[in-house]
Amino acid sequence: MNYFKGKPKTVNLGQGIAIVLHAIRGLVGIFFLATGLSGLAAAADPMTQAVQGPITLAHAIEISLANNPELAAARYAVNEDGAERDIAVGARLPEVRLQGGYSFYREPRLIKPRRPGTSEVLSFTDELLYGDFVLTMPLFTGGRLRNRVVATELITQARWEQLLYNRTELVFNVSSVFYSMLGQREVINSLVYSRRALEQHHRKTRELLEAQKAARVDLLRTEVRLADIDQQQIRERNRLKIQGYLLTSLLGLQGNNEPLEIEGELTLTDVVVTRNEALAIAFRNRQDYQSLRSEVGAQQKLVDIARGERLPDLWLRGSYGDRWATDSSKHNEVGELGMLVDVSLFEGGRIEARIRREANRLGIQREALRKLELQIQLEVETANSNIESTHARVAVTQKAIEQAKESLRIEIEKYDLGKGAIIDV
Repeated sequence: MNYFKGKPKTVNLGQGIAIVLHAIRGLVGIFFLATGLSGLAAAADPMTQAVQGPITLAHAIEISLANNPELAAARYAVNEDGAERDIAVGARLPEVRLQGGYSFYREPRLIKPRRPGTSEVLSFTDELLYGDFVLTMPLFTGGRLRNRVVATELITQARWEQLLYNRTELVFNVSSVFYSMLGQREVINSLVYSRRALEQHHRKTRELLEAQKAARVDLLRTEVRLADIDQQQIRERNRLKIQGYLLTSLLGLQGNNEPLEIEGELTLTDVVVTRNEALAIAFRNRQDYQSLRSEVGAQQKLVDIARGERLPDLWLRGSYGDRWATDSSKHNEVGELGMLVDVSLFEGGRIEARIRREANRLGIQREALRKLELQIQLEVETANSNIESTHARVAVTQKAIEQAKESLRIEIEKYDLGKGAIIDV
């Protein structure tokens, strides 16, 4: 065995090419790794600056779509599934690899065999360098690779539909909180109006008391009512502040220590759509429904993949390389081309178990889809009923406001004339 030869070992052309290719491949991998990490870091950087001044609903929606963490996570999920799809596509393509290494043998091994019709001598060595270009390509896999590509495409489509649904849901949540804040401001304004009216009545009652035309208990009752209005204002302003913090959270803002200020007006719009039209629009446009349908299709492909494991695999394999002795200039080129058949004869029932598992998962997905269909029908019916009830309630409330204003005017006049009680006012 020759551990040291007393002189530097030479590297022939084949070895040099292998070393250079390996180095280039490593540098390219490091470059793409660094680029990918920096891209992820830039994409994950949240918006940290505070939003100045009152914002409109359109501005709030714009900020939330660009900065909401759940939406950002959904985008990463779409990209992840897209990468899975590329992996599945790549598995169907030929694969070429460069393999090389060094082997030390206890006994010398043949490196250069005698070829028929030649006078070449045999050459042996106990230290061997080798390098090969290896080609492998699937020819038939029972449809598993094809079905996996389709399954990953459907899953990617499902994640994309889920991303669109998350966007729609986020817009709805931001709009809901925004309009709740507008409504809360009107509640506070109504309390301000009530306090202003009570202050006017308080002044009149004090003047009547000084003129000995009213009882002191009337003044005390008015003051109690004023204190109750002040307590209600504090409660409703705190509720508005909490809604502002909720809007800040939906927008994904960091560094906002104060709740957001908004500007806008409450408007009532008519929605003219029949029940059947609403259901058709919902099933056509609800992205969560489309996403679940894609997931059902992907699960069906997973069942086909499991069934494909019963069939044999057929692979094409070829290689070409060289073998070098480290203690001499002897070398030997080698190459092969062939096909590999892999047939499962007995695997302990694992294939059948996987088929049952994927089939049951398909059943779960189908039942989930049916449940969502029923839920959408209920949501559409509920929304239509709520719209009708809201329009009717608004009309009744408008009449009640007119009646309340007139009743207040009458009771104040009656009290001023000494014909009414303070409790009525």
